[in-house]
Amino acid sequence: MKLSNRVLNRTLLARQRLLERSALTVPEICDHLIGLQAQDVLPPFIGLWSRIADFDPETVSAGLDDRSLVRITLMRGTIHLVTSTDALRIAPHIQPELEKVPFRKGFNFGAMVGLDPDEVRAHGEAVLGDEPMSSSAIRAEAARLYPDRDAGAVSQAWLAQLPVLQIPPRGKWKNNSRPIWSRIEPWLGAPLDRDYPLAELLVRYLRAFGPASSMDMQTWSKFTGIKSALDTLGDRVRTYTDDRGRTLYDLADAELADPDLPAPVRLLGWYDNAVLSHQDRTRIVPDGKAPPLRAFATAVAPVLVDGYLAGLYKIFPKGASARLRVTPSRPWTTAERREVDSEAYALLAFVEGDKEPSVEILEPGADLRL
Repeated sequence: MKLSNRVLNRTLLARQRLLERSALTVPEICDHLIGLQAQDVLPPFIGLWSRIADFDPETVSAGLDDRSLVRITLMRGTIHLVTSTDALRIAPHIQPELEKVPFRKGFNFGAMVGLDPDEVRAHGEAVLGDEPMSSSAIRAEAARLYPDRDAGAVSQAWLAQLPVLQIPPRGKWKNNSRPIWSRIEPWLGAPLDRDYPLAELLVRYLRAFGPASSMDMQTWSKFTGIKSALDTLGDRVRTYTDDRGRTLYDLADAELADPDLPAPVRLLGWYDNAVLSHQDRTRIVPDGKAPPLRAFATAVAPVLVDGYLAGLYKIFPKGASARLRVTPSRPWTTAERREVDSEAYALLAFVEGDKEPSVEILEPGADLRL
């Protein structure tokens, strides 16, 4: 059976809880989505606000404090907000590839080449121990132990080699303090779950992102062994083809969305996984290309109109005011502009509720910078 791009789009939005805001709790949404991108502090809050009705950001802060939620390096070597249970069972699948990165020639211009990875890891384990440490303290120990190497590269290597997470207060609502790192097991008081099957993670990926190709799954996760894991699922999955004849996997019991469903405007956080978690992004990005990561890195984020990325926005807080500027990537109808304007004001009320809001919709392709 061939699936149109429109079916893939509406199915993705439905599974991402972007067609209507959900009554699920924060841990339930984090579990369903297998975490939210949290490379910066604000994006997961915007992602949750976009998906949960009456979202209270303090529930995230409380979850970080009671350790039911954590910020940890996972998929694609980036920070995700996940449940503590997922942190323990996903990290073992991430670590084997993550640990190789520091010893490649491309890492910090070969700063770690020639060192014994096992010896570096042993030093890292001794340095981090069981107590949280700041990045500056880790770096100071790296300089002491490896005086002839770049201390920043050594400390980054340790953070890649060891399953670590960022502890609060960083990551709490409105808290962008410097990271404090802890090894995962002492922080959560539990061992890594090394028996959690990769196949089960792929099942969950399909529930949140499917139907999808094996290369989509690879792009999302950087896991190895995806094809063999899919083979173990047997009749739990079925296959489709897309408009270009590629094989897409989906769960046998999963529903496809009606392509004619209306899709409300959504303003996502930068790096949102809905935009970045497929190799073929045409189901949500019309030309198949996400905006450059360097754009997201300056807090520029996607605007979805009729279910597709149709513009970018950025918030500029200054003193007692907050301005949200939007640049469309195509001409919008009057109704679309009105809906974007309404959602933008709602987002400003959420993010900068104590400031005087203003929204400016620019001409297509205009520069967002003030």
